[in-house]
Amino acid sequence: MAASFSNVNSEAGLKKLNDYLLSRSYISGYQASKDDMGVYSAFSVAPPSKYTNVVRWYNHIDALLKLSGVTAPGQGVKVESSVVPEVSTPDVSEAPAADDDDDDDVDLFGEETEEEKKAAEERAAKVKASGKKKESGKSSVLLDVKPWDDETDMAKLEEAVRSVKMEGLLWGASKLMPVGYGIKKLQIMMTIIDDLVSVDTLIEDHLCVEPANEYIQSCDIVAFNKI
Repeated sequence: MAASFSNVNSEAGLKKLNDYLLSRSYISGYQASKDDMGVYSAFSVAPPSKYTNVVRWYNHIDALLKLSGVTAPGQGVKVESSVVPEVSTPDVSEAPAADDDDDDDVDLFGEETEEEKKAAEERAAKVKASGKKKESGKSSVLLDVKPWDDETDMAKLEEAVRSVKMEGLLWGASKLMPVGYGIKKLQIMMTIIDDLVSVDTLIEDHLCVEPANEYIQSCDIVAFNKI
């Protein structure tokens, strides 16, 4: 069933979307889709920081767009009373006008143009000529990072997490979640290229060793979705 939201540029619309995303990573399903694009495109500006769930989702979709990783068809989504601005994304054609008899369907990708086909062929030729292996698919991963106790500096903990850099790894949105007894954990999104990054290796060899383990007690994978 298609989700429906009021104007996401209004306080009421943002509150409804924030509540909706409290227990969800995406607008529909378990991976980014055109439904996310439909809602993302309805924003005239980035959402205010007080809507933490919307900001987490918005930053994640923004990062995926920059990696050209949103391809799933989605289940259909309707956003009411919102002006949809043009969205500039790599290798994504402009959305064609919707047919009059199907106002709820939004084609954000359209057909591939001759210029895009030519550009794709040129990229493929360069990869073949250089002998590089074609990149594998990407995955979206949500991590729970737990501190040692309530006295752990959570800003330093997040800094230690984001200091881990490697080819094929992109850190995304994050937020602090209460655990109990005054202790909070860090939830952070990341996008990885599957052939280049092993999440288990990232945790065991980078996040749970010195110097990061001065702040980090443990890391757990909350969600792991192919893009």
